[in-house]
Amino acid sequence: MVPRAVTDDAILRPLPDDAILRPVSGDAITVIPPRHLFRTIVPPIVLPVFLAAADGTVVATALPAIAASFGEVERLSWLVIANLIASTVAAPAYGRLADLFGRRLIMVVALAIFMAASVLCAFAPTFNALLAARVLQGLGGGGLMTLAQALVGEFVPPRERGSYQGYLSANIVAGAAFGPVAAGFLTEHCGWHSVFLAYLPLGCIAIALVLRVPKSEEPRGRGGGFDAAGLVLLTTFVLPLLLAVSQFQRLDPGMLPRVGAWLALAALGLAALLWQQRRTSVPIMALPLLRLPAFWRADVMAVCSGAALTAMITFLPLYLQAVMGATPGQSGLLLIPLTVSVSSGSVLTGWLISRTGRTAVFPMVGLSITALTMAFLAYAAAGMSRVELSWFLALGGLCQGAAMLTAQITVQKVAGARHLGAAAASAQLARSLGSAFGAAAAGAVLFGLLSAWDPDTATLFFAMVRHGSGVLLSLPADQQALARSEIASAFSGVFLLVAGISCVSVAMSATLPVRRL
Repeated sequence: MVPRAVTDDAILRPLPDDAILRPVSGDAITVIPPRHLFRTIVPPIVLPVFLAAADGTVVATALPAIAASFGEVERLSWLVIANLIASTVAAPAYGRLADLFGRRLIMVVALAIFMAASVLCAFAPTFNALLAARVLQGLGGGGLMTLAQALVGEFVPPRERGSYQGYLSANIVAGAAFGPVAAGFLTEHCGWHSVFLAYLPLGCIAIALVLRVPKSEEPRGRGGGFDAAGLVLLTTFVLPLLLAVSQFQRLDPGMLPRVGAWLALAALGLAALLWQQRRTSVPIMALPLLRLPAFWRADVMAVCSGAALTAMITFLPLYLQAVMGATPGQSGLLLIPLTVSVSSGSVLTGWLISRTGRTAVFPMVGLSITALTMAFLAYAAAGMSRVELSWFLALGGLCQGAAMLTAQITVQKVAGARHLGAAAASAQLARSLGSAFGAAAAGAVLFGLLSAWDPDTATLFFAMVRHGSGVLLSLPADQQALARSEIASAFSGVFLLVAGISCVSVAMSATLPVRRL
């Protein structure tokens, strides 16, 4: 049954600005005076989101040091993949648990699991123990962003959510950008164990701040329990899907038969999940909400948001090094304008949404600019200098945050107060899967084009992905020039891919039924 808060009438008639402060479907929402709202809500959600965002990038920097301790070079990528799978699966579970038992309590639980797993990672005696601890860390970290989004929806009036979602988006970008820098410093001076131990003081501060959030007045333990079977079936869908995607990203042609098998298993898992979710009284997925045009369009925007940004960032360092001759350090500096623009654009978009009450117009206009910028780079990037390319990428990234901001605000508005956790989890799951798709699609485009043009260059690029751009420098000068030219041409396909994904976001926002707060 579709909840009263998400009927078609609710979509066609926007709720008043103070709707979140009134009982909805029997829920009582705690009122926080406007002058105290920022300091009550923002500090408790900033650190958990920062930890979750940073955790996705810090371990990659520490992998060489971990390999020096344990060996297991061929299995190192599992430290990232296993954590990603666990966090992706955990997000919907946390959304449901938060709706049942309260978002503040479940946030504390998620932080406690994340910190305990960090200790286990730091003192892991073997590689297998470290891998198991990374899975547990993903199970804790998977709820941090979802619960932060739900807390914003619970306490912040709809008209003000744009600004607060902007703060979250900026913090996500900051965490992802700061993570490798901090991890590199800690690994070099204190060892890779210190990377995980550094989470502990931040986690303790985060728990102390979360406990300052007012208790919700809504009743606990409603809704008939937790859908454990749905969680298992969700895992049978996400696990083989992300395993297949990870192989696409590594550009390993020998894995294609296995990738096909994993995709077939993922399809079977999805079919079983949908069948089970339609028949259970306590579904872990928000299927009734997904039938609503505003909700599923917002989730598609979240998919596109994750896919476009990940497709653009995943291989850009290699492009800057292989095509433009930048060092690894220089490539990091050249990407700073992009990360700063995405962060700044998110804050600006959130501020505009709060001031105007309009939502859909910003991704519709902003991502049109992104699409045009990426299409131009597909034509002209090869003739640009490093600095010119860096700033054009920043222009394209300025509006990247608009889609995810609008998606989160829309799903929270459509779902109503009672289902905020499920709504936030749905958008977060969509973005995570979109990010995985973006990385896989970018890798498939690059390797596919290079294989079609020159199999030798395709093999060389595969070696560069695995061992770094230094592989190119070992070739004679004429072969280097040819490889750089062909790789630059292949990257035009990635820019066009991002332009196409941005166009899908534009189409979704242009047809979004909920256009104002």
